[in-house]
Amino acid sequence: MPSMLVIATTAVPDHLRGALSRWTSEVVPGIFVGSVSARVRDQLWQAVTDTVGNGAAVLVHPAPTEQGYAIRTAGTRRRVPADFDGLTLIRMTAAPKAKEVQSPS
Repeated sequence: MPSMLVIATTAVPDHLRGALSRWTSEVVPGIFVGSVSARVRDQLWQAVTDTVGNGAAVLVHPAPTEQGYAIRTAGTRRRVPADFDGLTLIRMTAAPKAKEVQSPS
């Protein structure tokens, strides 16, 4: 039975965006919304994780949890889902430190 999913992407290859748009609608740049079976959803997510490269992606789909949805991530992100007593909360990681520029002596 089809269910709704949302995939948000950042800095992913164009061919991945094209593959996602075959099964979903890109409602705004990088945000894909669709209604697919669990099998298709898992195959789409496998394609995302295989080709995300230096980019990042988040998948939100219905699940039998207290919140009613599950979150999956791929790539490097500052926001990381964390399980807290059965609830998925978002944990922020530290921002990457900028390299210090040393002035010549």
